[in-house]
Amino acid sequence: MTKPEHRTPVPPDDSYLRALTESTAEAVAAAEPIGSPHQGAPEDIRRQVETAVRARAADLVALSQDLHAHPEEGFAEHRSVRALADLLKAHGHEATIGAGGLDTALVASTGGSGPHIAVLAEYDALPGIGHGCGHNVICTTAAGGFLGAAAVAERLGGRVSLIGTPAEEGGGGKETMARAGVFDDVDAVIMLHPFSHDIAMHPFLGRRQLEMVFHGISAHASAQPFMGRNALDAAVAAYQGVAALRQHLPSGDRVHGVFTDGGARPNVVPERAALLFYLRSAHPDTLRDLAARLTRVAHGAAELTGCGVELNWDSLPAYLPIRFNTALAGRWAVNQEPCGRKPLPPGIVPDFLTGSTDLGNLSYRMPAMHPMLAVSAETVALHTKEFAAAAGSPAGDRAVVDGALGLALTAADYLGDEELRKAVHEEFEASGGALDVPSFFD
Repeated sequence: MTKPEHRTPVPPDDSYLRALTESTAEAVAAAEPIGSPHQGAPEDIRRQVETAVRARAADLVALSQDLHAHPEEGFAEHRSVRALADLLKAHGHEATIGAGGLDTALVASTGGSGPHIAVLAEYDALPGIGHGCGHNVICTTAAGGFLGAAAVAERLGGRVSLIGTPAEEGGGGKETMARAGVFDDVDAVIMLHPFSHDIAMHPFLGRRQLEMVFHGISAHASAQPFMGRNALDAAVAAYQGVAALRQHLPSGDRVHGVFTDGGARPNVVPERAALLFYLRSAHPDTLRDLAARLTRVAHGAAELTGCGVELNWDSLPAYLPIRFNTALAGRWAVNQEPCGRKPLPPGIVPDFLTGSTDLGNLSYRMPAMHPMLAVSAETVALHTKEFAAAAGSPAGDRAVVDGALGLALTAADYLGDEELRKAVHEEFEASGGALDVPSFFD
């Protein structure tokens, strides 16, 4: 009698997820929304901003739906960036495509020579999932934020820009643009991210990529295995070493990896094997330490098996964690109140429900804001088909308008309130000031 095959994986138990959802809901219900001690822009300026955003609401929603229906992956967002430029042109603003040497980057700017704030747009999608990270919402809220703030920038004596940054999903477009000088004259940057909750400040982890390539010696696996050095054994030892390391990492650290090469045939001792790891951590220094620990694991696995090892770090730019700016985030929270939203302070929604973003790299160069905007049910995770559906739903459309208004008002507050601006930059300096990002991991 033939035994039945077990092709179906054992489904995960969802009891922890259910308990987490319940405890989070209780914490959300009890939380006090974050506020701001600053006045922001004058009331007549704020009314003008709101009028400008709401007059463009239908066009913003239409662009969001268009992007959602035509997803494009990082560095290939040609249709998306053109659609964004066309929207800006229709509302009186010329955009330059190709900023910073990236074909799908965009810059539009208006206003005077005073303080300069940039609203950031992302529009890349995920392979096979489409806008499972909601970048259609990110792009159109940024466009609306720019158009709303542009209506008052001259009156406030400041400058506002919209900067379209390609390939956030692993490509590090913001870092490439920063190294090309695109942000050199920008004083602060703001953007938002769709999510399952409204949150004023939510941590994003720094991330590095590490490819371990092990080099062995090929031999016949049956006749002369003693003449070989098995690169696959080295890779397996490294994978197991990383698994053992996980027990001793800070709670916020994450390491996940896959085998990308394990040999060609069972009867040949593999002379090459390779792994690709993502390393994530909540602080720049702990990310650097995590990288050092994985380096030692790789060298140990090579020594154990008599193989050589080659470590290839960050084929695309590393991502730093986000540095908060509470002064900016406080104004964002106040500016969401007219929309019926109450953005939460940090720590209410579990910090580990997060990923990484290249906005972190900019947040160590200048003050930055990256709040979360609810578009989905509480249990829906980013990078899923369910979240992609939410980003194109009526809730996503509402978020486009709410988010655009919040970004536009926050930009106007920054330009129009000198005390707020001073607090923003004092907080940035007190947090350590500007970091030399390109050389940090050298």
